[in-house]
Amino acid sequence: MTTETRTGTADFSTVTTPAGPFTALVDPDGAVLASGWVADADYLRQLVHPTLRPATLREHGDLGPISKAVEAYHAGDLTAIDAVTVRQQSGPFLVHAWEVLRKIPAGEPVTYTDFATVSGRPAATRAAANACARNAAALFVPCHRIIRTDGTLGGFRYGLPIKRWLLDHEAD
Repeated sequence: MTTETRTGTADFSTVTTPAGPFTALVDPDGAVLASGWVADADYLRQLVHPTLRPATLREHGDLGPISKAVEAYHAGDLTAIDAVTVRQQSGPFLVHAWEVLRKIPAGEPVTYTDFATVSGRPAATRAAANACARNAAALFVPCHRIIRTDGTLGGFRYGLPIKRWLLDHEAD
């Protein structure tokens, strides 16, 4: 059982994007703890692993390189998010699966089955889907690039219209 150890303050900012408001929470080192297409920073804070979850949030109009990466990605620079540091915590498989997600190229979505295979557990399709579901750092850990075997979208925390927008944006 993990006990919650809230420490410190995370900074956050919300950027207007074509897909809707996008908020990122960053730790004092500038690593993304959580992000997604919502304007509710406290909602995102609850997604952060209890051992990393900040006690307080502080709003900023701009998060420097993080905000610039979000804006550049939505403007068409699909690799702008690649160098952003992300900090997530969980068990070894989830941490590894999130690292694998960051290597899936924009415009080349893969199936949950293929994602399980490249994550080293070919029979663990549900575990791979769970890695997507538990990903707190959407966009920077691009779980939207995972689709069902039949080509349908599957799930997405921020809704299927946003997932469709992202996949179409990356396919152009």
